[in-house]
Amino acid sequence: MQEKASYIHLKELGGLELLKAQYHQKQFSKHVHEGYCIGVIEEGAQSFYRTGQLHIAPKGDIILVNADEIHTGSSAVESGWKYRAIYPTPEMLLDAGQDFFTVKNSVPWFPNAVVHDIGLAQQLSLLFDLLEQKYNALLKESMYLSTLARLISRYGRAKLTPAQLPEAQQKIEMIKDLLNSFPEQDYSLTDLAGYVGISPWHFLREFKKYTGLPPHSWLVQARLQKSRQLLKQGMTIANTAQLCGFSDQSHFNRHFKKAMGVTPSQYLNTL
Repeated sequence: MQEKASYIHLKELGGLELLKAQYHQKQFSKHVHEGYCIGVIEEGAQSFYRTGQLHIAPKGDIILVNADEIHTGSSAVESGWKYRAIYPTPEMLLDAGQDFFTVKNSVPWFPNAVVHDIGLAQQLSLLFDLLEQKYNALLKESMYLSTLARLISRYGRAKLTPAQLPEAQQKIEMIKDLLNSFPEQDYSLTDLAGYVGISPWHFLREFKKYTGLPPHSWLVQARLQKSRQLLKQGMTIANTAQLCGFSDQSHFNRHFKKAMGVTPSQYLNTL
């Protein structure tokens, strides 16, 4: 199987990304996306880490990864895997999920990493087919919202608000917000721990416990999130690397491809 990946950016749906990919030997290291990953395996089978354990998604199954959730990706069979997926942001799912949760302004959380639902998988595939076509904005939006509503109503739960989280996790969320807001800055472990009033060693353990990554690895992911936003705004690759805190363009390219499966220049070609 030839390895290839391409992104389609749907301006009529607020910049929603649609990924078409097929991989044979590709292995994604631990990474996060600012949006959810909602995909369907079309050939082969995928193996991926999510929610603290390894999952296998065979052909026809739906894969679900929550926003800002650490995950990996590799083939579960010798022949590789082929899939399509969309990456709606939490803001995009807010409208679709508002009729299903009693708590106001709740975004969905999907407890299951792999879902076997033939009817919903077929509907997602039809949606992906439609999204690849030009025009038909009204039909696209209608199909998109109805499909998300079906997914959320069956498999979504209301995500806990920060006030409902344990105190230690609330502190980690504060640091995540700081890193996500200003990823280009150079932070020290002592400064981050002091920001939430705990010792550096305790902070290091708690951060990895609640996020799945050490702080320096999370910072790389936050920089990659900012880089995608800047690239979409028309920023050059060299300037993006500099503004996001990467030491050089080569360093930026390497991390970008590990997380996205394409280089920044290939990602730009789809905008």
